[in-house]
Amino acid sequence: MSEHDFYEVLDVARDADKRAIKAAYRKLAVKYHPDRNPGDAEAEARFKEASAAYAVLSDPDKRARYDRFGHQAVGSSGPAGFDPETFGDFADILGDFFGSGFGDLFGGGRRRQGGARPGADLRYELHLTLEEAAFGLDRRLEIPRLETCGACSGSGGEDGSEPMQCSACGGRGQVRVTQGFFAVARTCPQCRGEGSLVKDPCQECRGAGRVQKTRQVGITVPGGVDSGTRLRRAGEGEHGRRGGPPGDLYIDIAVMPHDRFERHGPDILGKRKISFPEGVLGARLQIETLHGEEELEIPPGTAHGAFFRLKNKGIQRLDGRGHGDHVVEIAIDVPHPRDLDDERLDLVQRWAELDGSEVRERRVLDKVRDLFG
Repeated sequence: MSEHDFYEVLDVARDADKRAIKAAYRKLAVKYHPDRNPGDAEAEARFKEASAAYAVLSDPDKRARYDRFGHQAVGSSGPAGFDPETFGDFADILGDFFGSGFGDLFGGGRRRQGGARPGADLRYELHLTLEEAAFGLDRRLEIPRLETCGACSGSGGEDGSEPMQCSACGGRGQVRVTQGFFAVARTCPQCRGEGSLVKDPCQECRGAGRVQKTRQVGITVPGGVDSGTRLRRAGEGEHGRRGGPPGDLYIDIAVMPHDRFERHGPDILGKRKISFPEGVLGARLQIETLHGEEELEIPPGTAHGAFFRLKNKGIQRLDGRGHGDHVVEIAIDVPHPRDLDDERLDLVQRWAELDGSEVRERRVLDKVRDLFG
């Protein structure tokens, strides 16, 4: 396979500094990491190619040799002297995104101590009404999660006995398999990635060290949240294994549609029908808002589709800078002839005559009213 220029692989200039190179690699690594593209061979190849390019361009000596002599100076398929055991900078770059995922691919990362693992993060989707999202609320959520077994205190062993180090992987939880240039880590088949084995499993958790429970977690939802808002409760995720730290709980907000209002950021849009005379002569209206009824003066000559704002009667802004507005859209209510009595139809007919409008004759309107009456 032809070798691509490392600068082109990372899409950086040849005089790019180390910070720019690191940022470019981070972007590609996050995009093509196998954890985000399971089963995608092309994405895995792109990820390895970007990693090889970063290994060279982030090292001043290797970069100097590469700039002068090209790929021959650093190996035919990647950086010369590449050692997965000492390739720690990659894990530092990706740790915030994938945890141990980079170590799973290249065999790097820190040695596990006694099989300790952090607990998984949990996600909960919380559905709110528009009113609840606008003003906030306190709520208790029932969260199913794995918690440390009380019988064995998380050791997984009967009577709290400590697990023994796995002889197959030396406590790493992984065994290395060489595949061409890269040394790929695989989960140890003997301890299943734990790094340790339990001699006498606990009867309560069957050696897992954790049991499934449902826990009530109290949260405070601030006023102003919207669909897509994510709240975090640190340490309320699953408990870690073998004494590892707990994960976090993420609450994703989903605001349900309202039957009368539309939300546009902190603003609320509501429609209000008025009669033709009210539009012509003006009117004083009572408008329903999230904050209760408010009075709105509309001036004479208000047309269909006009907008009016009730200041600070919308939704609280999450940054604390006041509230949005309640926007009223005016719609002129045009009645159907069947809904008008003779007197009103005569008045409309007379209006049309004075205005010179070309409207249907009264007898036609009477037929329409009789047909739908």
